[in-house]
Amino acid sequence: MTQELTIAFIGGGNMATALAAGLIGKRCGAHDVHVVDVTASVLEKWSQQGVSVAAAPDATLASRRVWIFAVKPQYLKAAVESCRPFLRDDTLVISIAAGISAETISQWLGTADKPWTRLVRCMPNTPALIGSGASGLMALSGVSEDDRTVTQQLMRAVGEVVWVESDAQIDAVTALSGSGPAYVFLFLESLIQGGIEQGLSDDQARTLALATLNGATQLAALSHESLAVLRERVTSKGGTTAAALDVLYSKDFPAIVQLAMQAARDRAAELSDEFAK
Repeated sequence: MTQELTIAFIGGGNMATALAAGLIGKRCGAHDVHVVDVTASVLEKWSQQGVSVAAAPDATLASRRVWIFAVKPQYLKAAVESCRPFLRDDTLVISIAAGISAETISQWLGTADKPWTRLVRCMPNTPALIGSGASGLMALSGVSEDDRTVTQQLMRAVGEVVWVESDAQIDAVTALSGSGPAYVFLFLESLIQGGIEQGLSDDQARTLALATLNGATQLAALSHESLAVLRERVTSKGGTTAAALDVLYSKDFPAIVQLAMQAARDRAAELSDEFAK
């Protein structure tokens, strides 16, 4: 499979578009990609790239070794059931639909007694749209080492990849990196508003906030020092940073973040149970 990569996207929205942008011309040709979507305007955009398209699953799926389900969770069961007749023994299925366990999807693809285990569940995040994503991956027992390699190559086209061992850990990935961009955006909004309230213009505050977060993140990624050491180097005793951090600690900022993540993980588990019914 590593020699020939043929892909079907079931759902041709933003995430499928981002993945294809990272793959076509680098890992496969446009002729190797097939897209199934119910929206005519979406199919037209894909067709202009030279890929084959269809408004409903058909026999073309049987010729694609990798299927990527990129539909909204509420539509996934119907999409899986409509594609199931075209499964072959060597089909690798990847789901990037949030909130639905690998176990549930495997039973939709197969049966409760004989689930489809050549399946990888993936939790990406929205920065994948600009090639800077973070994705958690988990594989069921039918996934070979070659399948893992292919999946990793696919998802690395849009960012970093981490393998985990269970649906519960995918829920943790959801709480950290899946929902994480929203936490960051809220923090940025707060920084910008704080700057404005202290006399900076909108543009000045936005420029400084974005550059600060980007610079601090890159420094953390490139430094061999721990985050604690990097934080301490910014914090002089009795200085401005210490005064600011005292406020954050007094409000138990680390615990607030962890409670937010716990709420996200719990909701992910609840959604998985709901969709399984």
